[in-house]
Amino acid sequence: MKFDYSPFLDDYVSSFDRTKGSFEEKNLLLPNIEDIRKMMNEFLSLLFPGGEEFSSPGMLRGVISRHMEAASDLLYQCSKVAWRTEVERKEASERSRAATTALLKALPELRAKLKKDAMAGFMGDPAAKSVSDIILSYPGFKAVAIHRIGHFLLKQGVPYIPRMLNEIVHSDTGIDIHPGAEIGDSFFIDHGTGVVIGETTVIKDNVKIYQGVTLGALSFPKDACGMLLRDIKRHPTIESNVTIYANASVLGPITVGEGSIIGSNAWVKEDIPPYSRVLPSSIETKIIQRKLPKEK
Repeated sequence: MKFDYSPFLDDYVSSFDRTKGSFEEKNLLLPNIEDIRKMMNEFLSLLFPGGEEFSSPGMLRGVISRHMEAASDLLYQCSKVAWRTEVERKEASERSRAATTALLKALPELRAKLKKDAMAGFMGDPAAKSVSDIILSYPGFKAVAIHRIGHFLLKQGVPYIPRMLNEIVHSDTGIDIHPGAEIGDSFFIDHGTGVVIGETTVIKDNVKIYQGVTLGALSFPKDACGMLLRDIKRHPTIESNVTIYANASVLGPITVGEGSIIGSNAWVKEDIPPYSRVLPSSIETKIIQRKLPKEK
């Protein structure tokens, strides 16, 4: 015998928003999380196709064509639904088509960036046996790959989907990168569990971070009405060639200078000069000036 839910149905349906006496359709139109996950996996397969033997260029083209069709259709449909929360149907369709077109055009550049990320991982971890090892099995690489897609879509103005991608890969890897964070070339997250990178973080080229690192905010300023100020710089800027070791916290709108090393468990709240070594102590964080590199 099934449970009778019918006495509760009308009350629940009536709890949804109604405007001017008619049902407000766009309040129900939200992207489906499982569709976003399917889209994510199709884009990963499109960027790095595998699982099949490509004996000819024609076979590779066929596999890429199949994944591109699936990925682009899912993005078009999901982003159209997302934009329907803000604009009318026709404009939502136009914006979705434009964003999908822009991402497909950007795929060669995006793939080139990811190849640099994978090479940085291989060069930075002696446990990696090949670049393919990084691409196939390193959670940090997956998190960065999805971040680069989400960041691009955020720049296109796509609602909801960039953050949904972020949260899916966060669930999969334990790595939380806000899609607003700006990340340069050859970025590598080793191990990765517990890494948090905040919305206004800027990371330049050739940066490596380890598990448990937080690039976060110190506090959340408010306006005169007590509302949080949202469009301000709250997170650090990490210059090129910086390494940040496990469980370090770098907090606030500060700058870590080029070539610096942040030691494990360091708590950093002030600007760090270039080529510094930051070591935690039982009392306070110590900053030690490193030798400048010799000019070539």
